[in-house]
Amino acid sequence: MQQGKIALDAIEKNRGKLWELAKRIWDNPEGPNREYLACQWSAEVLKDAGFDVEIGAGGLSTAIKASFGSGSPVIGFLGEYDALRGLSQKAVPWKEPVAEGGWGHGCGHNLLGVGHIGAVIGLAREMQAENMPGTIIYYGCPAEEVLTGKVFMAKAGAFDGVDLSVHWHPGSSNSVGTGCNIGLNSFKLHFKGRTAHAGGDPHNGRSALDAVELTNVGIQYLREHVPSDVRIHYAITEGGIVPNIVPDKASAWYFVRALTRQGVEDVYNRLLNIGRGAAMMTETEMTLEFLGGCYPTMNNTVLVNVIHEAMKEAPRDEWTDEDIEFAKTLSRTPGSHIEETQKQMGIGPDEYLHNGVRPIVSETGHGSTDVGDICYMMPSVMFSTASSNLGSPGHSWQTTACSGNPIGEKGMIYAARVMALFALKALTNPAILTEAREEYEKATAGAPYACPIPDDVKPPVD
Repeated sequence: MQQGKIALDAIEKNRGKLWELAKRIWDNPEGPNREYLACQWSAEVLKDAGFDVEIGAGGLSTAIKASFGSGSPVIGFLGEYDALRGLSQKAVPWKEPVAEGGWGHGCGHNLLGVGHIGAVIGLAREMQAENMPGTIIYYGCPAEEVLTGKVFMAKAGAFDGVDLSVHWHPGSSNSVGTGCNIGLNSFKLHFKGRTAHAGGDPHNGRSALDAVELTNVGIQYLREHVPSDVRIHYAITEGGIVPNIVPDKASAWYFVRALTRQGVEDVYNRLLNIGRGAAMMTETEMTLEFLGGCYPTMNNTVLVNVIHEAMKEAPRDEWTDEDIEFAKTLSRTPGSHIEETQKQMGIGPDEYLHNGVRPIVSETGHGSTDVGDICYMMPSVMFSTASSNLGSPGHSWQTTACSGNPIGEKGMIYAARVMALFALKALTNPAILTEAREEYEKATAGAPYACPIPDDVKPPVD
């Protein structure tokens, strides 16, 4: 019997159950560290499939560690299921929220978590039928959208003993590459001053808002003196109530990103010095609230080649006329970058959903994900499949719409098939793991993973 047939048949047999789970999660979006329903429902499906399921893995109440099999190699599948605030949307190709300002799966995590579940269910059936040695572990990872779930889990040892990991993310194309996403620190600076009447006795006030604004002015000057890969973003989260009262409290939230973990730390420390200087200038007090940090991703090229092979082998569902019309309508909505995407990919103006498999690319993405930390613990690979229309913006209502639509379902099922075939290759060909490990050791120069989150920082709840 051809390798992978049992796994693919099992995924197809469970397709209805998988889409029902993904749709339930889509219908009930939950924020980071609050994925109680998604966690419960996912755990139930895994238990029914014969997995040994632990809820609360790594000390996070909505994390899952579900294992099947025994012995080596041990392969980890990195699922997620948290939603984004403000991206509530019905499964229609025009903007229509379910609840104005509500949560929505604008990153497709309802598909992401379930796609990995489909892969391990199919894989388990083939391992069982063929009496195949090895262990597969599904990780339900909370709070990816605040970039900390996997980091806290890693710190608690949840990934210890895993030989390699695979991570699929919904996208607008079927692709895998050797580029990376960049690392990040997320933190808030809180300033405390002294209130006063802005007209009657301004000399007695010490403005916390002034401190925030001076910090941000300093950041603008800092931008000229950092490496070109560095990104700095901020939002003022508190800045006073009315103009005639000197604000005694003000806060801002910052992201610092860079291509290396050391680069993140260097710019982060310089930014803290700017904040301290602003506090001195305004005679206020500054308090740091560190929210989390993550490493840049590092796709293992050995595993990239194996995934790419699996992507070409795995069957893909055809797009229907309804799928294409849905995508075409979305591609005409504000925010879409369809023409730019078509040009970049070298495809025609009438293609609104990706077909085929892209050649292996080497593109650096300037977003961040806590998958990066796992990449520095073991050989790892990330890839994407077409689960939304071409030109769909990231973190958008358009993505939410596709994630509750058959377009998203087809991308999810294809990804499950790819991951199952990929894992079977790794389980049955020891050279893959050996070569991937050699590359990993060379890339990390033998340096152990060091968690970027201090011991006194607890998991945030958004």
